[in-house]
Amino acid sequence: MTILRRDLGRWALALAAATTLAGPMAAWAADEAPDELVRRLSSDVLEKVRADKSLQRGDINRVVALVDQTILPHVNFRRMTAAAAGPAWRQATPQQQARLQDEFKTLLIRTYSGALNQVSDQTITVKPLRMSPEDKDVLVRTEIKGRGEPVQLDYRLEKTPGEGAGWKVYNLNVMGVWLVDTYRSQFAQEINAKGIDGLIESLAARNKTNAGKTS
Repeated sequence: MTILRRDLGRWALALAAATTLAGPMAAWAADEAPDELVRRLSSDVLEKVRADKSLQRGDINRVVALVDQTILPHVNFRRMTAAAAGPAWRQATPQQQARLQDEFKTLLIRTYSGALNQVSDQTITVKPLRMSPEDKDVLVRTEIKGRGEPVQLDYRLEKTPGEGAGWKVYNLNVMGVWLVDTYRSQFAQEINAKGIDGLIESLAARNKTNAGKTS
């Protein structure tokens, strides 16, 4: 993998995090197709970053502000956190689950916000979607083109019923690596050594260190 490809891959993960964590608070139609949702959100994120020099610099306050202005209607972040935590999630108290979810979200934001300064002339192509009308779980494949070789960025979405119905992202694949799977192995080591509270405290410490680097 070339340096340019690594940089583009890191930026792709930043885009993925921004797309799933920082979409606009628009009232999306419940019947919007999953590939159209991904296409629109990706384009919106690119436009916002290109228009905001602070976001391009990875200004954590601007990134957090962007996230804090949303209700995350397009991502099942609870499911992402539960999957990353594995079996320990079911034994965790509601308070522990809430803290873990908050620390995990902060970790993703702070880890990848610095890659936003690589946004320049990238273009995103959403590949043809293969699904049946009755499907409730789909894979939307995209490709990011810029300097160097194209980068694969795929989204796994589920269709949710009831209030806030629609397609929601619950996992991401960057260049063949699933985000949740990557963190699951890391979290398992922490949980086996120190339990769920140990994992929470470890994430909190990492976030504090990252905050110091970006302050």
